[in-house]
Amino acid sequence: MSLDIKRPNSNKTKKKMGFIVKMQLNNNNRGGTNRRNLFLFLRSYYRWILWFFLSLYFFTSYFAGDQSSPSSTTRLLSNHKPSSSLPSRALIESSAIVRPGIFSGMKIYIYDLPARFNVDWVTESDRCATHLFAAEVAIHRALLSDSSVRTLNPEEADFFFVPVYVSCNFSTTNGFPSLSHARSLISSAVDFLSDQYPFWNRTQGSDHVFVASHDFGACFHAMEDMAIEEGIPEFMKNSIILQTFGVNYKHPCQEAEHVVIPPYIPPESVQRAIDRAPANGRRDIWAFFRGKMEVNPKNISGRFYGKGVRTAILKKYGGRRRFYLNRHRFAGYRSEIVRSVFCLCPLGWAPWSPRLVESAVLGCVPVVIADGIKLPFSETVRWPEISLTVAEKDVKNLRRVLEHVSATNLSVIQRNLQDPAFKRALLYNVPMKEGDATWHILEALWRKLDRSYRRSRVLSQ
Repeated sequence: MSLDIKRPNSNKTKKKMGFIVKMQLNNNNRGGTNRRNLFLFLRSYYRWILWFFLSLYFFTSYFAGDQSSPSSTTRLLSNHKPSSSLPSRALIESSAIVRPGIFSGMKIYIYDLPARFNVDWVTESDRCATHLFAAEVAIHRALLSDSSVRTLNPEEADFFFVPVYVSCNFSTTNGFPSLSHARSLISSAVDFLSDQYPFWNRTQGSDHVFVASHDFGACFHAMEDMAIEEGIPEFMKNSIILQTFGVNYKHPCQEAEHVVIPPYIPPESVQRAIDRAPANGRRDIWAFFRGKMEVNPKNISGRFYGKGVRTAILKKYGGRRRFYLNRHRFAGYRSEIVRSVFCLCPLGWAPWSPRLVESAVLGCVPVVIADGIKLPFSETVRWPEISLTVAEKDVKNLRRVLEHVSATNLSVIQRNLQDPAFKRALLYNVPMKEGDATWHILEALWRKLDRSYRRSRVLSQ
């Protein structure tokens, strides 16, 4: 077969331009001529041929790439505009299961401690795995379920997770967690590791990870002055601490390598609140707060709890039409959050509050009132785009601040709050999902691989 390229007779048809490509079957021996003609054709029209194949490539790439969306963990806040102000009803769902090798081969060994350090506490009380300090349980369970980073061989581990539950010793007097036993329980666990394994002793725990999901982290006390006085136990100061407490200034309770994590909110309870939200997505509560507020702070709780901020809010705005403030407990209060525009998040004993997570994942704009607070995963989660910050001294101007936001950029903040990636980053899942709270903890640990004894040994060889 050959390609004969003929220019049309200009005398017969002057209006027609271009070339006629005619294909012929030849039986005679004209191979050399055919190849020469083909070469001349390709040389003359290589640009058109190149354009054709490039167009075909981009066309097929577009439709192939359209079959899967980009990983949501690369964008914690998107510009996607939701169809309503309701939080996503598929909040807990995530198609992003952890991809093997995403943390460059990082491996974590989870100590199999005797049940008295962890499992027995959950058996004793179901609250142990569901209350606001339960991140210690959730992280342990999520790591156990993840085969991509967990190793059963401690010799190949970069980090060692120490699963001790210290928040499950509930006081019989008031029902709140008692931390009086925390130091001795963790100290006993470290003694056990030192006797049974060589890994703690070789680094003095610098590649070991603990969870301290309490008011002032590893200081293990609910009152700041006592927490500061007692400080972090010496045997934990070399380790990495996952803690809900975080501030942007020097503080004795964060004088150890640490990662600020979200408090625990049961994903199931969040989903129930979303499912029961008004179908029209209407938010009929303008400014919302339900929680402990002292009317006349004369006792120790009133003098120290919340530094008087909650009392100031109650005195200034209690009874105001646009402020829904309530001091009494209500099990279904998340159904009120999902109806609210602004959710006040003032400090309590410590700067952080579970309301930060509850408000954000339920689409209510968190109004953070806690000077110097460091919010969870602040290196990657763009909190300024989905929350407001009001100085403690400015609570007297709170109404004016909220009205200004309502008149300017409220819709932008609410749109940002609908990003599923942001919501996922604040919740713990079992098994772990890409982009959730445990995933971000692993991402933070990956940035601390210089503490890995195994990696340092490999680099030194």
